[in-house]
Amino acid sequence: MLDHLSGKVPSGRAVALFVPSLAGGGGERAILEVARQLIRNKVTTDLLVTRRGGAFFDLVPEQVRLVDMQSWKTLTCLPKLIRYIRREQPTVLMSSLDMGNLTALLAKVFFTRKLRLIIRQENHCTETYRLSGFVLRCLSLLRIWLMPAADAIIAVSHGVAQDLQRVAPRAAGLVQVIPNPVVTPMIFDKAKLPVSHPWFGDSRIPVILTAGRLLISQKDQPTLFKAFAEVLKFRAGRLILLGEGPDRFKLIALARQLGIYESIDFVGFQPNPFAYMRQSRAFVLSSISEGLPSVLIEAMACGTPVVSTDCPAGPREILEDGKWGYLVPVGDWKGLAHAILATLDRPIPSETLIARSQHYSERRAADRLFALLRKVIG
Repeated sequence: MLDHLSGKVPSGRAVALFVPSLAGGGGERAILEVARQLIRNKVTTDLLVTRRGGAFFDLVPEQVRLVDMQSWKTLTCLPKLIRYIRREQPTVLMSSLDMGNLTALLAKVFFTRKLRLIIRQENHCTETYRLSGFVLRCLSLLRIWLMPAADAIIAVSHGVAQDLQRVAPRAAGLVQVIPNPVVTPMIFDKAKLPVSHPWFGDSRIPVILTAGRLLISQKDQPTLFKAFAEVLKFRAGRLILLGEGPDRFKLIALARQLGIYESIDFVGFQPNPFAYMRQSRAFVLSSISEGLPSVLIEAMACGTPVVSTDCPAGPREILEDGKWGYLVPVGDWKGLAHAILATLDRPIPSETLIARSQHYSERRAADRLFALLRKVIG
């Protein structure tokens, strides 16, 4: 589809993807899927990371050249990024996640103005700013101020796009909505694999699942815990959390305080969350802020009913104003408990949810991505 690109680059490096790390988040998973799409379409691809390692490190496609910047912080790899751009002269650099985007914008504005740059905005800028400390707020403002230097800005949802157009009006004309390529054949294959967790062996007690970083300030697991405690007043249930994060011990303490610890399991990061999703009776997202929560789409692709807070941005778009699952105000634990109980009692059929998830298929995302690449290259 874009195999002519490699002929324009002396070194053969057609597209370079820059992401701070390969940690186990939705943004990192999305950039790996973009790499697979490029390789599948015979586009020579480099993947630049601040440092090796991370939960998704082993998932890098063999055909992708991994470039390790060997830096502890994303911004400190700026000189190495500049040297890479000057040496390899990629046709396009595509960056992702906030610090990756800031570093790439700095590289273009001050050092490599001829670079064609696409940045991917994964998060809701206003909410990210509100939830950040002083230093990150300053860096966020700098990133927004530099955005007009990009050749295109990918917003992963309409909510993210609308927020970008408001906070960065000078860059509004560069924004294009391209949802992450979430639903792939791999999800359906991995969802069929067995899960050894003993709680799935007792069908009488429903298992509720959530997934994401253990980060209270964004994911707001305390609201989910309070809702789950309320659910247990009316019926038996168990809650599994997939993911790691800095607030793990705070959440364990809260679970003990609420008297629900014995009904909760912190299983950590799992390379195959889809098998857990398929066997769970409901998936719940309690976030304060998102961009396009991939886990919500993945759960639907596994046929699992979902409940979500109506946070900015993504859930309302994914669920089409509540058509495909309950939407609850952020922080409303009583409403969340009611929605969980109603979902367990009257779940939406799996085949309906799977069909809806196809709106976020890799094919749809690939078509939009390659159309944008053609436009940027000219």
